[in-house]
This record gives sequence, structure tokens and C-alpha cells, in this order.
Amino acid sequence: MARTEFYDDPKAPEPNSLVVAASAVVCDDRGRILLQRRTDSGLWALPGGGMEMTESLPGCAVREVKEETGLDIEITGLVGTYTDPRHIIAYSDGEVRRQFNVCFLARVVGGALAISDESTELRFVMPAELDGLDMHHTQRLRLDHYLEGRSAPYLG
Repeated sequence: MARTEFYDDPKAPEPNSLVVAASAVVCDDRGRILLQRRTDSGLWALPGGGMEMTESLPGCAVREVKEETGLDIEITGLVGTYTDPRHIIAYSDGEVRRQFNVCFLARVVGGALAISDESTELRFVMPAELDGLDMHHTQRLRLDHYLEGRSAPYLG
């Protein structure tokens, strides 16, 4: 299923769903950040996805990272909340999503890197490498907030 992201675009389709989601900035002991190249868009992104009715948001982040990367993580903090109504995600199946995303900070506690059907590539990247990667600016915003070392989470 293909995915197209819009931001502050008057040509964006009207949303027909609101999805609560979690993502995670997963760092290794060298300060590198885990990213995936998404199958549905070809863009680099943090691992994450929609919350299920039976789980908490931190639990969603843990499950999504495991499903998408093969790694087990422990949540260690909160990067921020991302609820900008100008960000619209359209899928080829007709879903047009407005997403409420909570981005966590996490560390690896087990597992092994494994590509899933949601990604074509997984990499731990140094912060200096981020500018050279093709990603939607809403993903870059989360990474920027993490890298700023804010004393409080971003609330937006």
C-alpha cells in the first residue's frame, strides 16, 4: 500500500480518520539513531505506528519497534507530542489520516536487526548523517527536537 504525506498543502485530501500513534528515537551506545526506509513511501523514518485498542502508547512504541526492526526496546523518555492538523497522510486504500503521534526516547535491550515488510532498509545513523537522508520534514522535526536536548518534551 502506497503512502503520500502532505503538509500545509491546500491540495491535500480531506482526512477521514484520526489515528493515535507512537514512534521512538532509538539510540545505541555510540549515539547513533535507528532509522528505517519505509516500504510505502521510500522515505527514511523513525520506527512507529498506530496504537491498538488493547495497549498503552509506550507499549505501542515497543511493539512497533519490534515488528519493524526486530529489536526489543525500553522506553527511557519522551521527545514530544506531534498533533499538527496540517500534516495529512493519504494511503492508496482510501484512508486519509490525521495522526496524533507521541514520540518516545528508547534504548535497545535485546533482539536483532531484521527488516520487516514495512521497511526496505534499517540503519543506525550518526546525527551528522541525517541531513543527507530523504525524509518527511515531520520526521526531521522529531529528530531535531531530540538532538536539541530539550529540558522538556515538545508539545505540539
